[in-house]
Amino acid sequence: MTHKHHDAVVALMRRVGAEIVMPHFRNLSPDQVIEKAADDLVTVADRASEAALTEGLLAIDATARVVGEEAVAADPTILDGIDRGRVWIVDPIDGTNNYANGRTPFGIMIALAEDDVVQAGWILDPVSDRLVHAVADGGAYVDGERVFARGTGGTQPVAGVATYFLSAEELADIDARAAGHWQIKPMPRCAAEQYPRLVLGTDDAALFRRTLPWDHAAGSLFLREAGGVVRRLDGADYRIGDGRSGMIAAASPALWERARAVLA
Repeated sequence: MTHKHHDAVVALMRRVGAEIVMPHFRNLSPDQVIEKAADDLVTVADRASEAALTEGLLAIDATARVVGEEAVAADPTILDGIDRGRVWIVDPIDGTNNYANGRTPFGIMIALAEDDVVQAGWILDPVSDRLVHAVADGGAYVDGERVFARGTGGTQPVAGVATYFLSAEELADIDARAAGHWQIKPMPRCAAEQYPRLVLGTDDAALFRRTLPWDHAAGSLFLREAGGVVRRLDGADYRIGDGRSGMIAAASPALWERARAVLA
C-alpha cells in the first residue's frame, strides 16, 4: 500500500462521510430503515455509502475485489474465498443500529487484505473526523500520530462486552466470574469505536460474539500494530477467513490472558 493509495482511500472515506453518511444522520424517514433480520438494521445511507466506496476503491486498485457487508447480505457467496487473493473489505456504516436511531458512535471501516493477511486498515469517525489507520508491520496511527496500546492502568481492568448478543444467564455468569477482578461494561455496539478504545486507554479488553470480517479486519490490524492482540478463545490469532464466532481483543498479551480466564 503506497502513500498515494493511502491518501486516496482517506479522501474517499471523508467524501462519503461528508456527502452521504452525515447528511442522512438524524434525517432518516421510517421507510429508509430496513430490518434485515431481528435487531439487524440497514439504511439507505448504508447502501449508498457502500456503492460509493466500492466504486472508489476499484478506481484506486482494481486488482482487489470488494467484499462489502451489504453486498454479502444480498449474496452470501460473495464472502466465499475472502482469504484468497487481494480483497477490499468494507463496512459502509459500522454501528448502523446506533446510526439509525440517531445515536453515536458509528464509523466507516475499510481494510485491504491479501491471502488472509490484512495489509492495511482505516476507520473514520465522520462525526469527529478522527481517522484511525494501520499498516502491516508499519504501525498504528490516530490522525497521523503513531500510537501504542496502553490499557487503562487501573487495578481492576475494564472489559467491554457485547451484551446484546448474550443471554441473561451468560451475562450473569460473566459478572460472577469478573467480580473483584474486572469491571464489565457494555460495548458501544460499534467495532469502529471499540478498537480505538482498546488502544487509547479507555478499555483493557473486549469480548466479541460475532466476528464478521468487515467488523474486525481494520480494527484487529490497528490493535495488533499498537501492541495488542486479537485471539479466538482457544488462543489462535484472529484471521478474516476463520468463520468461527467468539474472540477476545486486549491491549496486551498479558491482559488477554487475564481476560480469557474471566470472559472465555
